[in-house]
Amino acid sequence: MRRLAGLVLVPVLLLSVAACGDDKASDSTSDSSSAAGQMKDGLPAVTAGEKFGEKPTLAKGTGTPVKQLKVNVLSKGTDQKVVKGDQIEVNYLGQAWDSDKPFDNSFDRGEPFKLTLGAGEVIPGWEQGLEGQQVGSRVEIGIPPELGYGAQGQGDIKPNATLVFVVDILKATTVPKSAEGTDVPQTDASLPKVGTNTDGKAPSLSKPEGDAPTKLISNYVIEGKGEPVKSTDTLTVNYQGVLWKDGKKFDSSYDRGAPASFSLAGVIPGWTKGLEGKKVGSRVLLVVPPDQGYGDQAQGPIPAKSTLVFTVDILAKG
Repeated sequence: MRRLAGLVLVPVLLLSVAACGDDKASDSTSDSSSAAGQMKDGLPAVTAGEKFGEKPTLAKGTGTPVKQLKVNVLSKGTDQKVVKGDQIEVNYLGQAWDSDKPFDNSFDRGEPFKLTLGAGEVIPGWEQGLEGQQVGSRVEIGIPPELGYGAQGQGDIKPNATLVFVVDILKATTVPKSAEGTDVPQTDASLPKVGTNTDGKAPSLSKPEGDAPTKLISNYVIEGKGEPVKSTDTLTVNYQGVLWKDGKKFDSSYDRGAPASFSLAGVIPGWTKGLEGKKVGSRVLLVVPPDQGYGDQAQGPIPAKSTLVFTVDILAKG
């Protein structure tokens, strides 16, 4: 499945960054008494749009950029705390420490950015900086390069850039840990068999001998009770994928420890077609032939012309 881009942050999935723990202390020597008030509590000051929901303007950072993750709560919400696995919606503005011009913001687009916290969809500085914050809060996050885009940079973000974000946490939805509903008999011996556990762990997956199907297979393993999925929906799922040829696993959200979120319109055709119409809360077996997957092109550990087998728990949709 292709990695998906929602905003400039998402390509962090291509990075290999060592986390620096949960220490949110700052090495910056600047404070609110320096640079004519352009710094506040070790981060660039918000100079306009200070209230939650308003598009902020940030001053240019002065002094030594933060060396560790730094989080300032600009206004504290009163709702639930955000935890890993939550599907959250935020508005944000981001700029480099040494700039007074944003490189990206969602306020101008008029649509919040959605992500599943802990799913590896955004840079580590976001994952660590947002965890434990309350819905309704505005936070400012200073992110050193190793928790951002590191030495390679990203688009307008220069290599080794220290980043500063103002983030309004609008909403958090607790995502179920597993599909849950009615088990559907698996009677076709020519298809893989999928476990029906509902404990949040990866279900068993046993592949039969014999040739792979030449057409897309999309079968309920557990039929949930939620709304049918539309091709335009953004889904939160737990999934695993193996090769039909040898049963070798090539991808799994279970191994990463958190569900994945993506637009159904932005993945391989076998997922878009196979999950459209299926109910939220369901577990689905997908067998994806090459023409509905990656075709003649190899994709990482997936050889060219591979038939792919997935189990997909549809946990939520946005």
